Amino acid sequence: MVLQRIFRAVIMGPPGSGKGTVSARITKTFGLSHISSGDILRSNISNKSELGLLMKCCIDQGQLVPDDVMSRLILRDLRAMDHSSWLLDGFPRTVPQAEALDDAHSVDTVINLNVPFQTIKQRLTSRWTHLPSGRVYNVDFNPPKVPGLDDETGEPLVQRDDDTPDTVTLRLKAYENQTEPVLEYYRSNGVLETFTGTETNMIWPHVEAFLHKKLKQKVA
Repeated sequence: MVLQRIFRAVIMGPPGSGKGTVSARITKTFGLSHISSGDILRSNISNKSELGLLMKCCIDQGQLVPDDVMSRLILRDLRAMDHSSWLLDGFPRTVPQAEALDDAHSVDTVINLNVPFQTIKQRLTSRWTHLPSGRVYNVDFNPPKVPGLDDETGEPLVQRDDDTPDTVTLRLKAYENQTEPVLEYYRSNGVLETFTGTETNMIWPHVEAFLHKKLKQKVA
């Protein structure tokens, strides 16, 4: 699909909600550029940029990256895409970050994937990761071509410590506490659209139909 107007969207959802899969389908179907805050973080830390070193210092000390640092980092990348349509994944995570994004760009819609926590727990404990790239596989519904190896590099996959059941429960609770105010912020702004389900393949057609309708409205 060729977009006639610039369209900006944010996707939200807890870890294991299928956000990566849905994001890939959105970018492929609608031609949006996928912007992952995790990729930007990793790139800046790897390149030892000024903001990257500041973030690494926070992370190494077990501290959250300050809102203003995170916002500066993401918005700098978005400025280079002023004439592009994009899907932003992993940012904003707090209301101040959402406000900073709104000050810089008009967000057309926020897609929220609402998947039951019990479903997510089952998914995450079946999850394997290629650490250098951040690529994630699931032995149940998105397995690697060769068990235990990354599709692109052939390097070994690992199960992260934070994918154990107890840690997953804590992570989901933390996500809920952190992002509920952000969801409420977008809900009050009239741009939040929530999709509920237990399977990505069941949620996707609803997301796709919604975006087709939204994009027609924007062109009209």
